[in-house]
Amino acid sequence: MSDQRPPSAPARTLRAFALLALLLVALFMADLIYGSVTIPLSGIAAVFSGAENLNPAWKIILLDFRLPKALTAILAGAALSASGLLMQTLFRNPLAGPFVLGISSGASLGVALVVLAGAWFTLLSGPAALILAAIAGAAAMMLVVLLVASRTLDNMTILIVGVMFGAATGAMVSILQYFSTAERIQSFLLWTFGSLGGVTWAQLLWLLPVCLGGLTLTLLLPKPLDALLLGEQYAASLGIPVKKVRLILIAVTALLTGAVTAFCGPIAFVGLAVPHVMRSLLNTAEHRRLMPATVLGGAVLMLGCDLISQLPGREITLPINAITALFGAPVVIWVILKNRNLKGGF
Repeated sequence: MSDQRPPSAPARTLRAFALLALLLVALFMADLIYGSVTIPLSGIAAVFSGAENLNPAWKIILLDFRLPKALTAILAGAALSASGLLMQTLFRNPLAGPFVLGISSGASLGVALVVLAGAWFTLLSGPAALILAAIAGAAAMMLVVLLVASRTLDNMTILIVGVMFGAATGAMVSILQYFSTAERIQSFLLWTFGSLGGVTWAQLLWLLPVCLGGLTLTLLLPKPLDALLLGEQYAASLGIPVKKVRLILIAVTALLTGAVTAFCGPIAFVGLAVPHVMRSLLNTAEHRRLMPATVLGGAVLMLGCDLISQLPGREITLPINAITALFGAPVVIWVILKNRNLKGGF
């Protein structure tokens, strides 16, 4: 008989984080190298070192397009994945996520009010208007879903209500489109496809602090999240201020989902799928390890999806939503088959 034993939890965690870190670095570099124009590593090093004898087009491609796009992919993947884990814990529902519960739809409605209605609904303009409107829309939808959750313990009911509210916001967006101008409609439709390449450095300066602030908060809440996973009554018995924690989770989810949706469009499946993959990889539900792994895993996934969407060597760029759906849909099917009785949560 073999005397081999399965790796201990610390060893398994260390291996998982090492794998995720290596994938993150490798995919980040690949995202800078490949595209319609392939730039060698020596060319990338020359651009970042400020060398003079280099192809001037490489500097423009790297600094103005690929670098901000790669950084946006990391932030978007990490933010959406963390949001998904927060909602799955808060609602104790394996199918909870920003897109499924309608949170992304609420953010989309906020963006639609700015893009399609313009000055009718906001006194601001530019990145500030987009990000504030998206966060407000996401927060409003999150509060509505949470109100429904407080009146029922049935997880399937919460999911259905989230889908219905998402459909209602979609109808409101359609009405706005009907009364809007052709130019605004085209701009909004391009945004709904989802894209990481349209984020400029000016927009990234808004996205970066919001995402870093929200992600920092998620990493500081492992104990309350572990307690909530066992139920709000159990968490209260441990001295956790449940109402305060719930409001913090709503605020963080709205910040992360709203900020990413504002600049990258409504990206589906990432927040739902990545937490489940990380649970299987680490074999744990402990948030002290699960949350940072989910943040890293989301960044890795978005970099990979962005690399695939570019079709390296071609000038065609696929919508990022099409690629994330190809990854996320099988994970959702696996979750449903694994948790046949979804009323019981995890």
